Amino acid sequence: MFWVIQPKTLILLLTPDRLPFESMATTQETSVPPSESSGAAVAPTLVTVDIVVLVVYFLLVLAVGLWSMWKTKRSTVDGYFLAGKTMSWWPVGTSLFASNVGSGHFIGMAGSGAAAGIAAVAFEWNGMLMVLLLGWLFLPIYISSGVTTMPEYLQKRYGGRRIQLFIAILYLFIYIFTKISVDMYAGAVFIQQALQWNIYVAVVLLLLITALYTVAGGLAAVIYTDAAQTGVMLIGALTLTGFGFAKVGGWNALMEGYATAIPMVRDANTTCGIPREDAFHLFRDPLTSDLPWPGILLGMSVPSMWYWCSDQVIVQRSLAAKNLLHAKGGSLLAAYLKILPFFIMIMPGMISRILYPDEVGCADPDVCTEVCGNAVGCSDIAYAKLVMELLPSGLRGLMMAVMIAALMSSLTSIFNSSSTIFTMDIWRYLRPSATEWELMIVGRMFVLVLVVVSVLWIPVVQASQGGQLFIYIQSISTYLQPPVAIIFLTGCFWKRTNEKGAFWGLLLGVVVGCVRMSLDFVYPSPLCYEKDSRPDIVKNVHYLYFSTMLSFLTLLVVVGVSLATEKPSPEQISRLTWFTRFDKVGKFSAALEMVQTVTNGTKTKESAEQKTEDREQTADKDTHHQSEGPSVRSQSRMKAALYWLCGMEKQTEGDRAPPPPLLLDPSSSLKEEPCHRHLVNANLIICLSVAVFIIGYWA
Repeated sequence: MFWVIQPKTLILLLTPDRLPFESMATTQETSVPPSESSGAAVAPTLVTVDIVVLVVYFLLVLAVGLWSMWKTKRSTVDGYFLAGKTMSWWPVGTSLFASNVGSGHFIGMAGSGAAAGIAAVAFEWNGMLMVLLLGWLFLPIYISSGVTTMPEYLQKRYGGRRIQLFIAILYLFIYIFTKISVDMYAGAVFIQQALQWNIYVAVVLLLLITALYTVAGGLAAVIYTDAAQTGVMLIGALTLTGFGFAKVGGWNALMEGYATAIPMVRDANTTCGIPREDAFHLFRDPLTSDLPWPGILLGMSVPSMWYWCSDQVIVQRSLAAKNLLHAKGGSLLAAYLKILPFFIMIMPGMISRILYPDEVGCADPDVCTEVCGNAVGCSDIAYAKLVMELLPSGLRGLMMAVMIAALMSSLTSIFNSSSTIFTMDIWRYLRPSATEWELMIVGRMFVLVLVVVSVLWIPVVQASQGGQLFIYIQSISTYLQPPVAIIFLTGCFWKRTNEKGAFWGLLLGVVVGCVRMSLDFVYPSPLCYEKDSRPDIVKNVHYLYFSTMLSFLTLLVVVGVSLATEKPSPEQISRLTWFTRFDKVGKFSAALEMVQTVTNGTKTKESAEQKTEDREQTADKDTHHQSEGPSVRSQSRMKAALYWLCGMEKQTEGDRAPPPPLLLDPSSSLKEEPCHRHLVNANLIICLSVAVFIIGYWA
């Protein structure tokens, strides 16, 4: 039975006599009553020093963005969407990490650490293995195929257009509804805690800054600013971890204190508010736990493979590397950095639970509603609570910069990749004769459309997210991503896979996944004191187990239909699978030469027409300038400056978008210098050993 007295009154009455928590001096020093934690008057806010730190951070981002815009060529499709394929290993690696670690990671993983211990870090350490899989197995195939987007690869590999369009639309759906809006919501929650701003004001201001250099600079600006923001994130987050361990009393105190971080107001007849006994175990009971170990090994790996090996956001950064060795180096750097979320996200969340058990670990729906407006739980405020209550002035501003860096780095990556997919896979399909000028404009305008749609979706995220935002994101992902991962896996490593098998496997898998996702929305998880009356398929089948079954179902359909129908044509296999990545053009050279001849003939004709048109326009401009004088020249300078800002200063409306590149010598694109190859491979062995050790140690 819950307390009859109102929670707010009860907590105020009990606050002076918190004898069970007297031993935790840190709790007494910093914890505030739940009733006060929600009030704007009590919560610490940013002061002048913090604002100065934020201004310095924004100046740094602006300087890096302008430098990258000046340094790189943004006036072509290849330059805008793939940064001209000139990136070294270190910006690629930091961009991979920054694109993955958004504000949803900081808020969500810290919340999962506060609520359930270290198990959520399994998603991060699984990602260590998958990003290496990208560099060594998948990326050579993508480079050999000469693609810009992942839907484009599927179109080449399977032929036809229906899979390409299906995947393009599905990717945009996933980005908008599980990435952009969630990251914006998580970042806005932090800003709301720090500045007491309206959540929509915070979101709109951040989006305006983010969209500005995404639209203007393209992928190069995104990657270089990601590199700068990764440095800011790591410095700030490690600083917070140090303060947290100092406050809580060290590692042993963390392990002892977490087990006793129990809120005062809870139902004594249930386990509500009591930390899990297996909080410091990575592998948990296969039937009764929140993250069963067979699900971690199997059900987690397939969606993780989709994210790290076939998601446009991630693969696009690797494709921007100057060669395969630099792409592998970027994967290695990202893998090493993936060790850190355990220390900069999970641990601070657990420390926050120890210091503020009544707020972060609240177990009564009324108290939780009082604290954070969410009756399910308030563990997602763990990170923001720790920052605003524990850090001194100046460092609070640094952590605000960290959260903004995490938000902006993730959003810019998704914005750029989404505009790439829409422009290259959807718009170019709708308008095959689109000029390169048109593609540049469409790519930039689609970013603005994404901003509007994502803002409109925030209320849905705010209303539907559970007590653990990170686990919510992962559970939704496991319903949509396994079918996509399977058709990429079979397409890359089984030459017999054909278009019919891939399409029907994808379609059936996505439909089944959407049914389960809908059931999760209709039958949400009950609170800890409520009876679980959900259907058996929802109650007894963990989402990680469902991911495993969905993967096998999709694989069965793909294999069965492919074997029952015709073989794929040689053009759909050559240089598009692992076993054919080094294929020479050979018997297809005549066809390719014909394509090039037609293309060159078309360009010659268009060039002649363009020269005639240019002469006419020049004559018109001379007449116009003579009549208008200096005002028109001033207007022309303004127009030229606007074109430079958008990276389109060298474009003319007659320029057609070039066809996809024809890699006549795949060995040149996959060539690796022997000495550097040995160095990279040695690092691969070291990184894999580290991953196996830390997973085994905490298992």
